[in-house]
Amino acid sequence: MKTANYSDTIANAIKNSLETDNWHYTFNEAKGGFTFGLNMKGQLKKLNYTIIVHENSYSLYTTAPIGADPEDQDMMLRMAEFICRANYGLRNGNFELDMGDGEIRYKCYVYCEGITPTTEIVRTSVYVPAGMFERYAPGILNIIFGGASAKDAVEKCENTQD
Repeated sequence: MKTANYSDTIANAIKNSLETDNWHYTFNEAKGGFTFGLNMKGQLKKLNYTIIVHENSYSLYTTAPIGADPEDQDMMLRMAEFICRANYGLRNGNFELDMGDGEIRYKCYVYCEGITPTTEIVRTSVYVPAGMFERYAPGILNIIFGGASAKDAVEKCENTQD
């Protein structure tokens, strides 16, 4: 039984897209939410995805399996600065830091009023966060384990890309 207001059309489009690309997911029909994971070759190894379907849109949240230590105020401040610096100029989505528990996630929002999202739209919304984590994971890990400054960590991430 559906307890949340969400678009069945958008939810079905996402289901079809995920199935087309052979994703293994779970769907919470009551809340209109998908969950699944993506194994990575880089330092993070795995990302966890949640897609929440709304009436005219969907939001996609991708969380890293590691976060900043909320008990280490200096680390949290450096991570918050890192997130702000990394977000500057991003065109599709953004990183977020939960200041309460140190969770790091990437959020994408897809507005769907008047359209049904295509497989390509869903695919892009899934792979953009993976690309962003691939690009910025070394900096995140360097802050958590290496004590790097936010500025240096972001510069290294952005200067090592093609």
